[in-house]
This record gives sequence, structure tokens and C-alpha cells, in this order.
Amino acid sequence: MDRELLIELGLEELPASWLPTLTQQLSETLRKALNDHQLPNTDSIEVHGTPRRLAACVPELIDRQEDRDEVLTGPPVSAAMGPDGKPSPAALGFAKKNGVDFGGLTEVDTPKGKYLAFKKLTRGRATVDVLPDVLTQVLRTLPFPKQMHWDAELGDGKGELVFGRPIRWLLFLYGGRVVPFTISRTTMAAGVRVQDVTSGAVTYGHRVLASSGRAGRAIKVRGFDEYKKKLAEHFVFLSRIERKDRIMRELDAQARKIGGRMLHHQSTQAEALLEEVPDLVEYPGVVSGTFASEFLSLPAEVLITTLIHHQHFFPVVASDDKLMPSFLAVTNTQGTNTKLISVNAERVVTARLRDARFFWESDRAVGLEARLSRLETLTFHKALGSYQAKAFRVAALAKWIASDVFGQSEEVAEQAETAGRLAKADLATDMVREFTELQGVMGGIYARETHPEAVWKAIYHHYQPISVEKTGAPTVAQLGEGRVTWAAVSLADKLDTIAGLFHAGERPTGSRDPFGLRRAAHGVLRILLDLEALTGLTKRPVLETLVKRAVKGYGDGGPEHVMSEAAWTDLSAFLRERIEYVLGARGADRRNVRAVLASGTTRAVQDLEANVTALPAVASSESFRALATAFKRVRNIARELPDEPAVNPALGSVLTEPAELALLAEIDKRQAVIEQAVATGRGYKEAYQEAAQFEPAVAKFFTDVFVMAEDPALRQARLQLMKRLERLILQLGDISEIVAAE
Repeated sequence: MDRELLIELGLEELPASWLPTLTQQLSETLRKALNDHQLPNTDSIEVHGTPRRLAACVPELIDRQEDRDEVLTGPPVSAAMGPDGKPSPAALGFAKKNGVDFGGLTEVDTPKGKYLAFKKLTRGRATVDVLPDVLTQVLRTLPFPKQMHWDAELGDGKGELVFGRPIRWLLFLYGGRVVPFTISRTTMAAGVRVQDVTSGAVTYGHRVLASSGRAGRAIKVRGFDEYKKKLAEHFVFLSRIERKDRIMRELDAQARKIGGRMLHHQSTQAEALLEEVPDLVEYPGVVSGTFASEFLSLPAEVLITTLIHHQHFFPVVASDDKLMPSFLAVTNTQGTNTKLISVNAERVVTARLRDARFFWESDRAVGLEARLSRLETLTFHKALGSYQAKAFRVAALAKWIASDVFGQSEEVAEQAETAGRLAKADLATDMVREFTELQGVMGGIYARETHPEAVWKAIYHHYQPISVEKTGAPTVAQLGEGRVTWAAVSLADKLDTIAGLFHAGERPTGSRDPFGLRRAAHGVLRILLDLEALTGLTKRPVLETLVKRAVKGYGDGGPEHVMSEAAWTDLSAFLRERIEYVLGARGADRRNVRAVLASGTTRAVQDLEANVTALPAVASSESFRALATAFKRVRNIARELPDEPAVNPALGSVLTEPAELALLAEIDKRQAVIEQAVATGRGYKEAYQEAAQFEPAVAKFFTDVFVMAEDPALRQARLQLMKRLERLILQLGDISEIVAAE
């Protein structure tokens, strides 16, 4: 009979950022543990998480393991009998090990030949006896971002149990009955106040709220439905969806009461906070508060960051989308002492805003230009110097990008240079020292008072983009007249970081990327891929050229390349890997990306994306896939001819077979269309369609022609024909990649 399994781990407060993934990992870990212990589960596992508990329910779980027939193999049959015809010691030892006579063994056929074997029937254990082992595996393998020592151990002989947070109670029921389980405390820690955690049939409600009696008292439950009901009665919303829905309703209701609405969709910070607060509370409520209207003179970015990032409060806006001197706070309690909670929240917010106003006024009194000298005291990297040195490099690189790469006027190039020089100046301001989240933003705001839009907006947005999606920030509307200067400064900053840190030996490895080099590379690629949409420019910069110029900034102005060969090789591989990732993240098939990147990464990344975008339209056609398959053979044959600067153009005078002459004619006929697409970055679909027309001629060539002819001149000519076809198609990509996995 199938029965319900219910597990709840009562914990000390979990960080809100852990819960969304932790609940999913609990489901996966529990499912794996059940399968590993021969307790397969066909139903979905329902999991929930709150700051104080992780819960999982398996609605139907078999009451015992199935019996299993195992075949245990022993020594080879050839070694089973001795010269005297009696069983060998190896055979007798295998039989004794399995508790049977030699006559109880059988023979089985294996890939290595015939072997002695013993067919063993293993009776399934009762589920209630297996579940402690299941929970042990879950506790040992449930992953946490960080784990802590809390003087606990399990009876599995593996020593101390480290966990994300100390476990305070354990609800462990199968079929409504408690499954015995104990988490012991180490000998040194055990005492009157530090006791073992034993499984039971009780849970606990809200930490401070109670419908009757004292808060935090034990609540007995017998199943999942009763568990949810009892928790709701004791002020715990188990479902995260219910908590979030309640929070949104309360926020909207409170905002309407004070004549405004919650800042939500207009702010990514507010959206992120709305995703976070359901994991901070078990019984959400909302209170409103106010602050002095004089603080509205502060930049909106400062107000929003103070409320959201530092206090986890929601700003309120009026019908005209302007901030009101009010805020909304999500609480973990009933609305009985809302006035007291509001007053205390207002005190904290007012204190933070007074600090912000002081920083704002003191920074403006000094000015942004005057902060440049203080950048000398801030280290960018111990091997690369200060942020002042970086500012000068970024300024020079931004000017070069604006003038030489983007082809802009001297005025625009000078604006890009100014923005690049001032981009990091706000790191020396009091505001950014206290509100680090506003770096870049505050620089733009301070520059707004003395510089044109093309300068201050380039500073304001120069840390963006962060995401690789076309819809990610910043938008054209946000950039305004600073579109071109922003692109120059943002590229310069990120390229300088990438080039410098690879030059200093700081390479990302695995999941380790402390300097955010992958994020910087993604920003560079997003700008280049969407350059026309974001700036209106039709230029096609080559990434390798930009990187080499950035590397040159770390030299003395003389040599073009100051990076070691090994570092440059690593950097080139890194950029190729990032291009492959970004194109894949933007929707391209990974096989198509690999095919196109075989043509090299020395072209404009816009061309690579245009190429990848065009490929699917023809890649599914029968003729193109046949050509892709044949191209593998073309490449294998072409390897017989070493790479040469050029292929002999007078092949027609040497080749004799009609099939090879027909292939040569096809190459001459279609070469111009393919090379035109590669040169202009446009018309890749037509180029692939032309390439697909090679298939009949290639198939006929391989049917009628033997490439490795005895005549050296003829053999050389045929190899050159294959090399010419290979080079032409490789300008589009290695199309054999699209059928590589088939």
C-alpha cells in the first residue's frame, strides 16, 4: 500500500536569497535519495520553504522495496576447475562467500567469456526501515551556498554534519506515523541546553504570533493536509505563492490609502525586492510610513536606493510617476502595532536620508573634476596601478573608438574622452563610498550639472549593459544624445578591464570569476551586436582590433603588443568562448554557432550573428545537409595539401575528368556571391543557398574521380581543387558541424 511521506526541517533563519533554489534542490535531492534506495516515486514531490522551515511531501510512496534478483559474477569458468577435475580454490572461495555449495553456482556469458555466477534474491526492506537512510542522504547532500558547523553528527559513521543553518526540530512522518531518526550533538557540545534533535509528529508556528496560548508552542500533525491547515491557523503561510500574492494585495491597498501606488515596474530594484520579500516572512503584513518632503530634493536614484536596497522598503509614486514622501514596509506580523512599527521605520529612513543629503551636498561642493586626483589612492589592481591610471587609459581608448572606429567628429571624440576620464571619479565621492550601488550613476548625476547630455549620460550608463538580451538596459530612450559617447566609453572601460586583467594573469576558471571578466565580455559583445539599434551607427568593428588597442594602453606607447603570447592565447580562447555563449544565449543553435565560428573570430561580431541567423533557413534542406556531410570528406582530403598562400588558379588546364571540371565551374560561378556576403556582412542566406548548389557536383566528383592519382601533377591539382572548395565554404563556416552529432 502506498502511503504519504512528510518531512519538515525546522531551521534557524535562512537567507532569503537561498530559498528559491533551495526548495528546488530539496525536491531533486529527495527524489534521488528515494531512487538510490529503491523507493521509486512517480508523483511529483511537493516542496515548500519559509525562512524557518523546509518541507517536502511525497503523496504516495510504496510501503516496501521490491525484491531484487542479482547476478554476482565470480572467477572465469576456465579457472573454476583444477587439473584434478575438482573445483579450484577460487571457485570454492566464491561459493563460500555467497553461502552456497559449489553446486549452487551457475555459468553466465559475459563480453569477456563464461564466468561462474550466483543468482541472489534480495528481499525488499520495509519503507519505514529505509527512510532513515534516505533522510541521511538528503541531509548529507542538500547543497547550500555556505555551510556551517553546529556540533551535530549522524549515525552513518561519516562524522560531523555541516548544514546551511542549525536544525531545531524534525517532523518525519510516513503514513501518519513517526519515522525514528536522531541528529546527535557532539560530546563536547551536548548538555542541558544543547540536546539531540529527534524526529516527531510536531511542527511549530509563527515565532511571535499565536491564536491562543504562547507563541512557538508545538503543534501535532498527522498528515500534509493537516500540516498546512495547522500552520495557517498559527500564522504561517507555507506557500510562497500565497505569501507573494498577499504582499502584492497589501502593498496595493496601502498605497491607495495614501493616494499613490507602489513603485514596481518602473524600477528593476523594486521588482527584485518584490521577489525577495516573500522569502523574508512567514506571515506578511504591510505598513506605510512617511519622511520629510524636503528629502525629495535628493536625486530619485538616491531615494530609491536608500529605501529599497538599504531598508527593504517600497517607494510610493504619485499619478505623475514622481516620488511621494512615503514608503511601504513588509512586516512579519499582524497589523496590531502598525503605528509603532511605522514610527520606528520612519526614524531609520530619516537617519539614512540625512546622511545621503549630507553626502550629496558635500560632493557637489567639491565637484567631479576635483575628485580625479583622489583616484590615485584607489587601486584598480596591484599589478595594473590605480584607478587614476585606468581613467586616463579609458579616456584615450574611448576617444580612439569614437573617432577612428565610429568615425565621429572631433567634438564627439572629445566628449567621449571627457566622459571616459570622469567615469570613475565618483568612486572618490562620499555618496558612492556609502552607497556603492550608485557608482557610475552618481558620476552621471554630478556631471549633469556642468556637462552636456552626451557626457553625463555616457558616465551614468557606462557600467551597462549587464545582460546580453536585446531588450536589456540601457534603452535608446534612456541614452538619448549620449548614445554614441556611451558606446565608446562603455566599450573602452570593459575592454581595458579585460585586457589588463589577462595581462596581469587574472583568468576566469570554472565558476571562479572574481573580477567579472565574463560579465565585461558580455557587455562588450552586446554593444557590438546591437550597435546599430543602440546608436544608429552602421559600423562593423572587429573585436580583435579593439582588444589589441586596449592591450596597447598598458604599454609605453611604443610596442603594439605588450601581452605575453600565452596570455594572448588565453584571451583569444576566452573571447571565442564568450562569443559562442552569447550567440547561444540570444537563441542560436549551438551547432550552428560552432559551424560559423570555424570561419574565425577576426570578423565583426555583427557578421557572425548575421551568419548564424541565416544558417537555419537553409540548414534543414536535403541538399544542404548532404553537402554538409560531404564537406567532412572534403576537409579530410584537403588536409593532404599543406596550407599555402594561394591555390593555383590554372586548374582547368590540368584537370581532365568531366566531374572535376564541372565542380571547378561551379566554384567559379558561385564564388562571387559567397565572398560578397562575407565582405559586406549581408546576404548570408543567399550565400548559403549558393553553397547548397555545390552538392550535386561534389557528389558526382566523389563518385567519378579518384583524388590520389598516380600522376603527381594531377593529384596536386585535385588536392588544390578540394582546398579551394574548402577555403570558399569555410568563409561561411564549417558546415559539417551541423551534422556532427548525427
